[in-house]
Amino acid sequence: MSGRQHELSGRPEKRRAITQAARKMFGQDGYTRAGVDAIAAEAGVSKRTIYNHFADKEQLFLTVALEGAEEVTAAIAQIMDRHLRKIVDLEQDLIDFSLDRIAAVTAFPDHFALVRTIEAEATHLPRPILKAWIDAGPQTAHLRLAPYLRRIADRGLLDIDDADRAAAHLTLLTITDVNQQTFYGAVRLPEDEITKIVTAGVRAFLRSYAPSSTPS
Repeated sequence: MSGRQHELSGRPEKRRAITQAARKMFGQDGYTRAGVDAIAAEAGVSKRTIYNHFADKEQLFLTVALEGAEEVTAAIAQIMDRHLRKIVDLEQDLIDFSLDRIAAVTAFPDHFALVRTIEAEATHLPRPILKAWIDAGPQTAHLRLAPYLRRIADRGLLDIDDADRAAAHLTLLTITDVNQQTFYGAVRLPEDEITKIVTAGVRAFLRSYAPSSTPS
C-alpha cells in the first residue's frame, strides 16, 4: 500500500479520534478556551491533520455538537417507541419512559458536557453555530414526543388540544426538572429522588390532561 493509500484508509479512524477528542475538550474547557493544539494532542494527531478534516475550529465544534445531538436523538427515539408505542398502564409507562430518557443523559457524558458549554457560552458562540444547534432540534425534543401523546389521546386516555404543548409540559415536569438539578448529569442526584420528581411530574401532567370520562 502506498503512503497516499495508507493516509486515505486511515482517515475515518483519524476523524473519529479528532471528533472524540474535540467533544471531550470542548466539554471540559468550553468553546473559547479549548484550543486546536490541545485537541490535536488529545486525539494523538497533528494540528495539520485536524485542518485536513475541518476548515476551522468553528466547523469542528459544530460538527461534534450536531453529530452528538443526532446520536442522542436516535437513542431517545428508541426509548419513546419502546415505552409509548403500546400503552399498558399510562402512568407507569410515562414514568418508565421519563426515567429511561433521563438515564440516557449519563450514557452520553461528553455530549452533555458540550450541552452545558453551549448553554453557558451561548452569548459568545458564533451565531451560525448557535442557529445550527437550535435548528438541529435539541431544544425542541418534545416535538418528537408529541405524536405519541396524540395517539394516546386518540385512544381516549388523555384530553389534548395541542400535542406539542402537552409534550412540552410533560418534558418540563419530568426530564427538564431533573436535568436542571443535575446540570445534565454533572451533579449526582439519588435515584429515589429522581423517581420522586418524575412520578410527581407525571401525576401532575395526568391531572392536567385527564379525559373528562374514562373510556370503557
